[in-house]
Amino acid sequence: MSYNSFGQLFRMTTWGESHGPAIGCTVDGCPPGIPLTAEFIQTFLDKRRPGQSRHTTQRREPDEARILSGVFNNDDGDQVTTGTTISLMIENVDQRSKDYGDIKDKYRPGHADYTYIAKYGIRDYRGGGRSSARETAMRVAAGAVARKVIGDVSVRGALVQIGQHKIDRSRWDWNEIDNNPFFCPDPVAAKDWEKYLDGVRKSGSSAGAVIEIVAEGVPAGWGAPIYGKLDQDIASAFMSINAVKGVEIGDGFEAASLSGENNADEIRIGNDGQPRFLSNHAGGILGGISTGQPIVARFAVKPTSSILTPRQTVDCFGNETEILTKGRHDPCVGIRAVPVGEAMMALVLADHYLRHRAQVGE
Repeated sequence: MSYNSFGQLFRMTTWGESHGPAIGCTVDGCPPGIPLTAEFIQTFLDKRRPGQSRHTTQRREPDEARILSGVFNNDDGDQVTTGTTISLMIENVDQRSKDYGDIKDKYRPGHADYTYIAKYGIRDYRGGGRSSARETAMRVAAGAVARKVIGDVSVRGALVQIGQHKIDRSRWDWNEIDNNPFFCPDPVAAKDWEKYLDGVRKSGSSAGAVIEIVAEGVPAGWGAPIYGKLDQDIASAFMSINAVKGVEIGDGFEAASLSGENNADEIRIGNDGQPRFLSNHAGGILGGISTGQPIVARFAVKPTSSILTPRQTVDCFGNETEILTKGRHDPCVGIRAVPVGEAMMALVLADHYLRHRAQVGE
């Protein structure tokens, strides 16, 4: 039984470990004739690549993706998808497995070390193996392919909270995302986060974060009732990301504090004769089906478990001990989770677009 695949008609399967020779993925279900190059995929991988600022792990991985199958040059000389399985690979070039020698027999509190042993009886302690966020690079690569499938649909992500420090939404500016190392839409908050994370890093600790993903241009009608809900699959996609502990769609948990009058997104007729919603508390999804409004979802990422602060734990021999984790780790893994969240949203939308087209022919 495999748990390394995601999606139905548009399906991604990832493989590889953090300190293995390479990581990779296959993408099944991509329609033929879609232009696709390694250079296009690279633009998204570069957003997630480690070592780009002092606020992320200093592991130096170029994350250069190779397309091994599923593309061919058409009569015009353009490289396009063939409709067959697309295989992508990234070589690991900057592993330091020796950094983990001191903890190979110990379980990091908050990490998957113990649960992997409990399930499989063996674990790759070098960077966590499959439990490492290194695997998410292939999600970003597959998400780039998904973006080609959904065409004009825009998928953008932003970091809206680090620790207890939130952005001021009145200052939200998508253009600021590329002007700071946090994918932060609030330039003031970005400056404050610099100082805050410097302190977190110097203390040998870590911080959690909240990421918001917005998809615009999704037409009304994607998704299905009951067990094929669009928001259900978005929640599943986000929960599959390393260190994610919570997901909400639209107002999410805040909706519980609203009245029925305030929560309801009232509807009028727009200038184009189509229904126009006056608000978007539902986050663009009702009954598991898209409304045509922006799809808005958020997920919470816990603090990185690999920290320099000593913590109480046990080892695989049944002894009580202490542990601290040396090596190169993200003081806030939520920063690089932004492009991963974008990718997972794109993967879900590509899958639901193909499912919608298969069912209703549009």
